[in-house]
Amino acid sequence: MAVNGKKIAVYVLVVFVLYVIITDPAKAADYVQIGFEGISDAAKAVGDFFTWLADGAH
Repeated sequence: MAVNGKKIAVYVLVVFVLYVIITDPAKAADYVQIGFEGISDAAKAVGDFFTWLADGAH
């Protein structure tokens, strides 16, 4: 029975994330903050783009 490679990758990622959280919670919190800042910046950029389009793309 073949094991799905995607499942293995997900399990490895989950184990790695748990390892980082357990061994260095402060660093894990920094990573989460960086991730949310990146998502926020991306959402703002999309909003700015659509505002630019709505204003006539000047």
